[in-house]
Amino acid sequence: MAKEYSRTQRVADQMQRELALLVQREVKDPRLGMVTITAVEVSRDLAHAKVFFTLLGKDSDEDVALNQEILKDAAGFLRMQLGRAMKLRSIPHLHFHYDESVRRGVHLSSLIERAVAEDRKHPKDGEE
Repeated sequence: MAKEYSRTQRVADQMQRELALLVQREVKDPRLGMVTITAVEVSRDLAHAKVFFTLLGKDSDEDVALNQEILKDAAGFLRMQLGRAMKLRSIPHLHFHYDESVRRGVHLSSLIERAVAEDRKHPKDGEE
């Protein structure tokens, strides 16, 4: 039996798909980097949505802050476009947050690689 998804989860999934297209095609700010919408969390009352994004390539703190500000400024426009694309009575207010998971994953990966390389330098017990 398939797992039942709540309405908020279905709305969040649809919003993620629509926002990914809208940010790519409709936001015309030349300062906006290669933004990827990674997740959307919608509140139970569908009044607010946390939109998580990552940046491809440049992901310094200044780049993240600039892109977050651009997305914040475009939130009203994106909300209006979502209203046209989705059949909802009211469209949630959009709140953009940088998704740290990619940056954290790269950092953990480098730590693991460093530990493995360090491990290879030292002989194993019983080997000389």
